[in-house]
Amino acid sequence: MKPYRISIVLLLLFAYLGVQALTGERGLLSGASRDALLTERAEQLAHLTEQRRDLETRVRYLRTDSLSKDLLEERARAVIGFSDPRDYVIRVPAQTVQG
Repeated sequence: MKPYRISIVLLLLFAYLGVQALTGERGLLSGASRDALLTERAEQLAHLTEQRRDLETRVRYLRTDSLSKDLLEERARAVIGFSDPRDYVIRVPAQTVQG
């Protein structure tokens, strides 16, 4: 029975590698899921690129050589919490957490 042990081990190894070649993460049958993931990542990249462009534009307007007073006022109001006397402020009561 000893001579067959090596053959059985090699056959099982070959079968395992064959199954992985077909159904593994980079297997032949998982191409559709890779394509879907690639499409999702491309959309995510486009969204992040657009966000970056927007942030770069905002940063450009906040530099001292091309300071936009409107953008500066908007950011100051958002960060500090101040409002213009002509603004209407609607206060909403804080909701209590039930636990």
